[in-house]
Amino acid sequence: MLRRIVRWTFVLLLVAGVVFLIWRATRPQPVEVVVRVVERGIVERTVANTRAGTVKACRRAKLSPSVGGQIAFLPIQKGDRVEQGQVLLELWNDDLKAQAVLAEREAEAAGSRARAACLKSDVAQRNADRLLRLRQADVVSEERTENAVAEATALQAECQARRTETRVVEAKMAISRANIARTRLTAPFDGVIAEITGELFEFVTPSPIGIATPPVVDILDNTCFYVTAPIDEVDASGIAMGMPARVTIDAFRGQRFQSHVRRLADYVLDIERQARTVDVEAAFDRPEDLEKLLAGYSADIEVILDVRSDVVRVPTEAVLEGRRVFVFLDQTGRLEAREIDTGLANWDWTEVRGGLAPGDWVVVNVDHPGIRDQAIARRLERAP
Repeated sequence: MLRRIVRWTFVLLLVAGVVFLIWRATRPQPVEVVVRVVERGIVERTVANTRAGTVKACRRAKLSPSVGGQIAFLPIQKGDRVEQGQVLLELWNDDLKAQAVLAEREAEAAGSRARAACLKSDVAQRNADRLLRLRQADVVSEERTENAVAEATALQAECQARRTETRVVEAKMAISRANIARTRLTAPFDGVIAEITGELFEFVTPSPIGIATPPVVDILDNTCFYVTAPIDEVDASGIAMGMPARVTIDAFRGQRFQSHVRRLADYVLDIERQARTVDVEAAFDRPEDLEKLLAGYSADIEVILDVRSDVVRVPTEAVLEGRRVFVFLDQTGRLEAREIDTGLANWDWTEVRGGLAPGDWVVVNVDHPGIRDQAIARRLERAP
């Protein structure tokens, strides 16, 4: 009897062990989930650009001489700081300078001739006035008086002609100076030399009509920058001048630069039929941010349209289509699908008006395979 009991006990234990092993091998493995806690905070409604924007200098000039010639004077190099009015480049212009000197000498000679003619005119006029008085006293003949008056009038006309000649020569001198100025490039503002296309003694030619050629000197103001970016025409309708914005720049990952909308384009770009956009410009609010920027950086603009403070919020990445989220239940170790009522939303946060409470845990890696309602889960991370 005792042997039978031992045998049946062994069989039962063996069956129980086999059943346990089968159950353990076939039971579902817990899904590893990353969770974030539902909390209260600020949620903003924002719009962002559809394609990458660009950091631009407030002032930038790409300069080329209006005439062709050989570079005779090039006192600048890339990276040099220059002041407004400083000569950046000068073409060979000795012939024009000689013409200008000739015009100056001609102007001096014309001025001397004008002074001489006018002095003769003054003497003749005084003589005519004296003879007119004597004629009234019948001291001189009428013929002599008329000849004196005619001579004074003629010399006065010659004086006027010489003065006009002087102005003509001065105009020629101004033309000579303008021709010399066309061979020079001067800085239109204080800035930095960004690019130079050309070397000393090389020849440069002006751009033919309708054909763009590289500028000889590229100068920019590196003390003032802004960002321009295209925003979809539907989103742009809610943007107004002065609205706060945030700028992110690829070169400074993790940083956000405070800014504001400084300009909206006056027309819609329809370069692509299905992607019509409006260019939006944002100016930086903090002067210290400008010190680290370079023209040409790629950047994005996020314009803040509305703000809600102290509201229940969840990470936007946790919200699925149909306004559903997965909640991790600490008590059971399972996931629960819930529908929520949402409000304002942006890339980071979504306002929750109902369906969740502060302290709940929501799953953020919602694209992980195996995540479904009532699935057994194991929490990998607790986000503060």
